[in-house]
Parts: sequence; C-alpha cells; structure tokens
Amino acid sequence: MRLARKAGAEFVGTFFVTLVAIGVDVAFFTGAGADYVSRWLARGFITTAMIFAFSVVSGAHVDPAVSLAFAIRKDMPAAQMLLYWIAQFAGGFGAAAAGLALWGSAMALGASHPGPHVGQLEAAIVETLLTFLLVLVILATADAEATVGKQSAIAIGFVVAACGFFAGPVSGASMNPARSIPAQLLTGTFDLAWIYAVGPCAGAALAALAATFFFPRPTPGERKAGTGEG
Repeated sequence: MRLARKAGAEFVGTFFVTLVAIGVDVAFFTGAGADYVSRWLARGFITTAMIFAFSVVSGAHVDPAVSLAFAIRKDMPAAQMLLYWIAQFAGGFGAAAAGLALWGSAMALGASHPGPHVGQLEAAIVETLLTFLLVLVILATADAEATVGKQSAIAIGFVVAACGFFAGPVSGASMNPARSIPAQLLTGTFDLAWIYAVGPCAGAALAALAATFFFPRPTPGERKAGTGEG
C-alpha cells in the first residue's frame, strides 16, 4: 500500500506539472492570454506546489530524470525508480490525453520543441545543461524533514522558471521526459522525442556524479528524498 501511495503521488504530481506546462504553452503560442513571463512562472509555480503537496508521500520527483539521479546516488532502489518511471510517464500520458481533449490539434503547440533555427543536437545539449542545474539544486537542497523538501520547493521552482526565461526559446526548457515525450508522441512528433529523453537523463546522471564532489556521501535528507520515506 505504501508503494501504491508513492506511485499515486508521482502520477498526480506529474499529471499536473505536465498539464500546466502544456496548457500555458498552448495559451502562449495561440495568443490566448499567457505572455512570456507568465508562461515560465506558471511552470515554476506548479512545480513548487506539487513538491509542497507530495514531498512527504513520494519525495515529489515528478520527473524521471530526477528519479534517475537519486538511483545513481544509491538513494533509492532501481526497482522503485522503475515504479516511479511508470507512474510518471502514466501521468504524462494522462495529461497529454487531457490536453488533446481540451485543446484538440492545438495541443501540439504545448509539446516541447526546439526554437526556430535551433538544431536538435544543440537543443539536446541545452536540455543536458538545464537538467544538470535542476538536479544539482535538488540534491543540494534535500533536507532532513520533508524529502525533496518543502524547504527546497521554492528553490526548485525558481530554477524551473529561470531555466525557461533564458533557455526556453532554445529547447523549450523541458528538463523532464514525462512532460515532453507523451505530448510529442500523441501529436505525432516522433523525431524530437530523443532530445527530451537523452538530454535530461544525461544531465541528471552528470549532476549525480558532480554531487559526489560536493557531497561525497548522501545525507539522511537526500536518502529520504530518494525514497519518500519521511
């Protein structure tokens, strides 16, 4: 039952992180009310809210790249990481399906994509760098009481928004395979999916390795962040 609650939290958290990201992008690209600033603040706000809501249940990873980093750091078993991935991608596909129901063909505008005149390799490199930053902040701010803790939720939300402000026009600033790949697959954008699989996972792995320089041994708070055992 405890693992089911954790998977449920990852599903719901990823669902809403993805739905908000899709919705605000659709509103931005269709001129339906979202400006550039609100587009990225919305992403940061929903990430912060989901961490506050579910950090004590599952650790509120809501991103397969984050779970990968915790597994590399040996903060969570590989089997639990796979369970989280299933729940996260299920949440992502659920949000993409809801996006199709809400916005129809315009939902394609909410799927992550590189900016005009930006090559796929360049976008993948940017996703690697952005995810490296995000995951390093997550590992550095995991606290001892509330897993990917409530204390770190604001810092993480700031990073999500800041990455969007400066790199959104380059790669879409996804940093989350479950946010991007389901929306791409459901709208037939198969050629871009690799960017948002390889980039975030590479960035997360590099951040986990870099963290060993600053934090050679995982702290109790980091371990709680990995497993959601608070």
